[in-house]
Amino acid sequence: MADTVRPANVRRVDRIDTAPRFSSADAIRLNNLFRGTDTHDMLRTVIRDGLAGDIAVVSSFGAESAVLLHLVAEVDPALPVLFLDTLKHFPETLAYRDTLVARLGLTGVRVLTPDAEVLAKKDDKGLRWSWDPDGCCEIRKVVPLARAMAGFDASITGRKGFQSSTRAGLPRFEIDQSDAEGRLKINPLANWTHDQIEAWFDTHDLPRHPLVARGYPSIGCAPCTSKVAPGEDPRSGRWKGWDKTECGIHVPGQNDDDLPPGYEPAF
Repeated sequence: MADTVRPANVRRVDRIDTAPRFSSADAIRLNNLFRGTDTHDMLRTVIRDGLAGDIAVVSSFGAESAVLLHLVAEVDPALPVLFLDTLKHFPETLAYRDTLVARLGLTGVRVLTPDAEVLAKKDDKGLRWSWDPDGCCEIRKVVPLARAMAGFDASITGRKGFQSSTRAGLPRFEIDQSDAEGRLKINPLANWTHDQIEAWFDTHDLPRHPLVARGYPSIGCAPCTSKVAPGEDPRSGRWKGWDKTECGIHVPGQNDDDLPPGYEPAF
């Protein structure tokens, strides 16, 4: 019997495809493709035409989250929205989440929580934030999000270049540096200014996070979020007193293996 001819584009079932979902070249191509395109038009095209595969929005339901969520809801209110409930949020944030979900008609919100067994083993007193904020973020944010993102090819974030010096020059499309599988990260508001954000809130009469008026322009977990003085970096109230500017879901963070041998919590 003659050998069966296998088309070149058909993958053999006994081989595992380890190629990344996206490459840096893909991110560059998308940035060039949408250069100068209106944010809403860009989101509509990317979401409806499937240019980034299966997409999930990652939202903290924080100070400025309503703008991105409103833009997404206008395109597809059923798009999955991943919310990391670290069990350390301000009560106001949880209430604000529910307000936005109802107001925008979001039907794809998925609440992610840390694994109970991991918490019992690595943060049984709930005070890890006080001596190892990186480890706390790893348990409560990084790992739950990584698990949830296994079913997606790309994420949409609300990051903006003006928020801090570490986010200056943020592109609209990039490869997720915290992900080994080459997922795409989309930052629709990368080049928006603070004034544009404020104008969008006013034009569309979007509800504000109640803590913003109390001096919190950037809001994360309650133990690691402080008020910010006028003129300070909006994110300077996050992890104040620590050499830390990100939780680790956007950039690689510290984990247990990075801690010194024999290190014990200071409580």
